[in-house]
Formats: sequence, structure tokens, C-alpha cells
Amino acid sequence: MFRTLLQRVSARLPSRCAVCHAWPSQAICEACVGQFAQPVSRCTTCALPLPNGMRQCGACLLEPPPVDRALTAVAYAYPWSTLMVDFKFHQNPGWAGSFATLMRSAPWVEPALDAADLLIPMPLSRERLKARGFNQAHVLARALDSQKIATGLLLRIQDTPPQSSLTRKERLLSVQNAFAVDPLESHQLRGKRVVLLDDVMTSGASLHAASRVLRATGVSHITTLVFARTE
Repeated sequence: MFRTLLQRVSARLPSRCAVCHAWPSQAICEACVGQFAQPVSRCTTCALPLPNGMRQCGACLLEPPPVDRALTAVAYAYPWSTLMVDFKFHQNPGWAGSFATLMRSAPWVEPALDAADLLIPMPLSRERLKARGFNQAHVLARALDSQKIATGLLLRIQDTPPQSSLTRKERLLSVQNAFAVDPLESHQLRGKRVVLLDDVMTSGASLHAASRVLRATGVSHITTLVFARTE
């Protein structure tokens, strides 16, 4: 699987592994993928790691999230956290192809994308988009499946502080009214299966707030998909 995965990584990316610096190599070499991207058992609705044989964590059983499935490719840890910072904050969108390849190779991701009617990247506020220069979720979505991307349906109507700077309680409060669906386009969502895409999931506050808005329009099934999940 890892050999096939690496063969699909874009040839335009560096020919030296960004993790172990092996030369010649792909952007992420086979050995590093094998070492740092091994699949683990995860909660089906929040993607936190679980012991083998368990489907859901206690928190999700007590308070079910507003999503049907939650998927991630890797943990937000070395080396992926470093590469994600390079992608997101150092204007290096070329990493999207490698990240998308890893995501498609993770358990259950390919079937979720195939079954989805729409792939919706998490929107940025106007202020955040202007400061960053690109929406990292949209760039990832293009690399995953450009035919199913739906932009302009889900809107971010409030700019909120970076989630990494907030406590869990503050995150939940900050995004309560941050999202909306364009009322003129909401008919496109009724009865649809949606994959809601973001780069990183921390508490899930933003993804869940956006999911509740999508549910209110009649979306039938929501899978959240991220490249990395904090643990």
C-alpha cells in the first residue's frame, strides 16, 4: 500500500524526503510513511484513537456529535505537524498533493469520498483569507476530488480567533454563529451526502458548528475528513 501511495505523490514536489532527508526520494519517502502514517483504531464519530475493537469513545456515546462519521489520515504530531505549518502558514500549497494521497490511503476515506455527493471545504472568513492568501481546505479538496467540490454553499460569516489560542469552552462559544448556508443555494444540499473537509481537527468545534448548519438545511449524511487530528 505504501509503495502505491508514494508513486501517486506529485512528481513536481521535492526529490528529497522532507522528513528524513533521504536522497533521491519522493516528497515523503516510503520509509517515513511506513513509520509515521500507520493506521490506528479510532472513534467513528470524533476520530480520537481507541483500543482495538471499540467503535466510539465515551464522550461521543454520552453526547453524540452532529456528524455520522469522522475520519483522519494521521495524528497531528511529528512530522505532520511541521509539514502542515509549512503548508498552511509558509505559503507552500504544493504539499496538498502529498497530503491528499495520504488521506485517500487512510482507512474508509476512499469509500466516503466515492459515496459523497458533495465535498465541502471549510470556509475561511474574509479577513483570514486575505491574511493567508489561500484557503488550505479548498486546496486540499481540489487535490482530493475536484469534480465534487462545492464552494459558496457553506459560508463563514464571522471571523473568530485562531482555535489553537483558545480553551475548549472558548472554542465552542466562538464558533456558535460563525457559519451559515446561502439561502438561495440551500436546495442543493437537501438529501445530499456530504464530506466536510478541513486540514486539522482539534476539539471539533468548528466542524461541528458547520455540521449543525448543514443539518438544518436537510443534509442526509455528514462525514468530516481532516488530514490530521490532535490527540
